[in-house]
Amino acid sequence: MSTSMILAPSYRGATGVSTAFGTFGELLQGALPEADGDFLVTLPIARWSIATFRTDPESVELQVRPAGKRKALRLARMILADAGETSGGLLTIDSGIPEGKGLASSSADLVATARAVANALGLPMPAHRVEELLGRIEPTDGVLYPGIVAFYHRRVRLHSFLGSLPPMAVVGIDEGGTVDTVAFNRIPKPFTAADRRDYASLLDRVTAAVRDGDLDTIGEVATRSAEMNQVLRPKRTLPALQRICAEVGGLGVVNAHSGTTLGILLDTRAPESRVRVAEAAKKCLSLAGNVTVYRSLSFDGGPSPEGYPHAQ
Repeated sequence: MSTSMILAPSYRGATGVSTAFGTFGELLQGALPEADGDFLVTLPIARWSIATFRTDPESVELQVRPAGKRKALRLARMILADAGETSGGLLTIDSGIPEGKGLASSSADLVATARAVANALGLPMPAHRVEELLGRIEPTDGVLYPGIVAFYHRRVRLHSFLGSLPPMAVVGIDEGGTVDTVAFNRIPKPFTAADRRDYASLLDRVTAAVRDGDLDTIGEVATRSAEMNQVLRPKRTLPALQRICAEVGGLGVVNAHSGTTLGILLDTRAPESRVRVAEAAKKCLSLAGNVTVYRSLSFDGGPSPEGYPHAQ
């Protein structure tokens, strides 16, 4: 049975706007023992993609700006076609998330686009509908959920909603170049059965750590995940970054597993946290020509949003 949604009439000439945040790589990424068990755990950061869609009842042409945002354009066309829409429009993407670095820029563009087009057309766009649409385009991060989630990025489906953490700073470096996420996800994973059991154990640990607000364990799990990912996409600066992390009293190292960035996690509630962030940034300049300080996003407390699977 088709899952396409055909709802009409639309609001001609209307404008829809939406946003989606990026992530600093992943707190954890690997493969679980189950079949097709590739998964990740998100680390939302205060960087956003903003999508604006304006319908044009006088035209059938659909345009996107910047012109290079072709995946977002494809998604907008899909939504219009599924809704039986024949009018054109202009989709504008304004993103503060670097592309090709493992910071979920493409996922944020697509999630913001889906919601902006739906807003303009007066269509519902629940999370499961966003997943279905994005699954037709590429492997996707879990940025459509307001919090930290475990997400099957290849299947484009939620594993579990974990919750929120106290604020952290990420002193990030970029090793250079870009990574095609789609191509990366086609690479066979050399994980053994023992590795997959380790990833399942790490997921249990990070799930409990988010529930308890335990940033020390978050840092330990993130560091271990970065180490295990060296067999897939090695980061030449990882050992040096780990040494700097220890020197400045950081929580651990967080990795963009399918990207070019990695960083040091620091608890911003800790005494002299600003001094530690500045010291870490200064030391990291010796490893890369650019250092960027990111801030993690914290969300309102309470249980997971209604309808999302709870982590067990």
